[in-house]
Amino acid sequence: MSDLYILDTPVLRDDLRSGCHRERIGALRGAVRMSAVVLAELWSGASSALDVHILEKLGRIASVLTPREQDWIDSGRLLATMAAEERLDPARVRELHFDVLIALTACSHGARLVTSDRADFELIRGYREFRLEVW
Repeated sequence: MSDLYILDTPVLRDDLRSGCHRERIGALRGAVRMSAVVLAELWSGASSALDVHILEKLGRIASVLTPREQDWIDSGRLLATMAAEERLDPARVRELHFDVLIALTACSHGARLVTSDRADFELIRGYREFRLEVW
């Protein structure tokens, strides 16, 4: 059985800019899917015509996984628990929300999340187990 992978925003952003992860992405043994949340994050940082062109093409060719309704609900509950236990301020909670949704989407679809954002995703994994690979 092959694995299912979701590439997080920093991995894709860095690869699109420099190709630094191209070899590792090509070596993945399984299906790579896009997270709708990752696409939204990439779009929010699109600052050039080339960025727009790449994202439009990516949106047409990629298979996209979206958070389920329960993932949205669980993200709020999880963030409330994290905020209380970690004493996170409201800005930090908002900052983590998309990462929590990406992690929950990976979990819901049985996918391994590939990221270079070790700190945030290990924090989240302290509250909800999911498959994580840090590059």
